Amino acid sequence: QVQLVESGGGLVQAGGSLRLSCAASGSTFSSSALAWYRQTPGKQRELVAQTTRIGTTTYTDSVKGRFTISRDNAKNTVYLQMSSLKPEDTAVYYCNLRASWGVDYWGQGTQVTVSS
Repeated sequence: QVQLVESGGGLVQAGGSLRLSCAASGSTFSSSALAWYRQTPGKQRELVAQTTRIGTTTYTDSVKGRFTISRDNAKNTVYLQMSSLKPEDTAVYYCNLRASWGVDYWGQGTQVTVSS
């Protein structure tokens, strides 16, 4: 069983930075793809950034150049460094782990609020 626990959300002014962390239990971390999603009320969950098991990263266009996803396999942790934050980045951010056998696991979410 995989459990994901996010931390690092909060309230920040526009232009500021936050770093989200997601710690995973279990032994599947290093062989799994990892991603961060976000969701606002009334909208579908949106893929923000993802990293493959070998470290290839992709980003949604709206965060390119501002957000960086990284993983530390020794600590079973994935990070999302967010800079130059904008009010439209306000959302609940979710960590996702896709195991090698195709099952998705989700964290509980962490709120990020960017004030203008």
